[in-house]
Amino acid sequence: MVQRQLPRPADLRELVGFRTPQLSARRRRLASAQTIADLRDIARRTTPRAAFDYTDGAAEGEISIARARQAFSDVELHPSVLHDVTRVDTTCTVFGGTSSLPFGIAPTGFTRLMHTEGEIAGAGAAGAAGIPFALSTLGTAAIEDVAAANPQGRNWFQLYVMRDRAISYGLVERAAAAGFDTLLFTVDTPVAGARLRDLRNGFSIPPEITARTALDIATHPRWWFDLMTTEPLEFASLTSTDGTVGELIDAAFDPSVGYDDLAAVREMWPGRLVVKGVQTVADARRLVDCGVDGIVLSNHGGRQLDRAPVPFHLLPQVVREVGQQTEVTLDTGIMHGADVVAALAHGARFTMVGRAYLYGLMAGGREGVDRAIEILRGQIERTMRLLQVASLEELEPGHVTQLQRLAPRPLA
Repeated sequence: MVQRQLPRPADLRELVGFRTPQLSARRRRLASAQTIADLRDIARRTTPRAAFDYTDGAAEGEISIARARQAFSDVELHPSVLHDVTRVDTTCTVFGGTSSLPFGIAPTGFTRLMHTEGEIAGAGAAGAAGIPFALSTLGTAAIEDVAAANPQGRNWFQLYVMRDRAISYGLVERAAAAGFDTLLFTVDTPVAGARLRDLRNGFSIPPEITARTALDIATHPRWWFDLMTTEPLEFASLTSTDGTVGELIDAAFDPSVGYDDLAAVREMWPGRLVVKGVQTVADARRLVDCGVDGIVLSNHGGRQLDRAPVPFHLLPQVVREVGQQTEVTLDTGIMHGADVVAALAHGARFTMVGRAYLYGLMAGGREGVDRAIEILRGQIERTMRLLQVASLEELEPGHVTQLQRLAPRPLA
């Protein structure tokens, strides 16, 4: 027979630990998030549909972004054994400076739409984590305000070339004067992609009140309170901001941008010049021959040309062609720290995350961005330990296999 007795308080203290309750609902939600997908779920619940869809959506049938994420899922990792991984080093050098992690925050437009703290939250979180922050031409915080929010960190500026060249050149000069060290010259947006979620939601700038948005006000009162009680929501670098994002892009951006414009910006920019939006090996080769300091393989997060090449699929070919002559980085589709590790193993010098950071921003402002970085940091370190590599330099193609799901059909 089992002998039973009433538990004594001292015994209970040894068996059960009582956690101090967290009174902040936001902090409870963020603490419960273990993955970027968890942050996305929180963001979807706490953000009006039009704002969430603007962030979450992509162009046309959203095939490009789905393929990019699938490409990272279709990865097999090959660990070594019997290596000391008591400590792992996640620091790296990129574009003439250091980063404590092998990813930075990608440039995203209209960021205060997601949360009123916008780019200031992203820049502050990046500075605290020791990683670069990139500000978009279509950002909702001024260049100087981002510099003030991240005074000791690395700030990058992403440039679109406008029909009015004086606007673009003025932004280049302001970014240089504010101490930004890298310019991301973006080449994948001659016109706006067809972002159908935005069209179906009637999304515009500023947001228009309809029956649907009125319901959103009722179900997301905090978001609307923040919108109505802070400075007007507008692009910091554009004087006219009425209309849909697509209409603004088509009106302001110049589809005739060419290599002469790249050369002109090279002449006036004192820092590292990186071309963002490269999608073929041939273009990577030509850009390197033109003397750029780096390239970003990117299909703009699937938000421009749907069915565009998957950057992760393209990466090994580009690294073989130009990896010894320039720094190859990439974005699009990264949702896990293992995605970052896989990209580095295949030769990428660095990666950038856009939506992953924005999900954190929507979920909890600056604290949400901190949580997103913390999640990715933990996943990178854990993946490195399980692969049994102690530094990023030890990663090599043998650690990763891209499993084949899509392959070109041979020509007849």
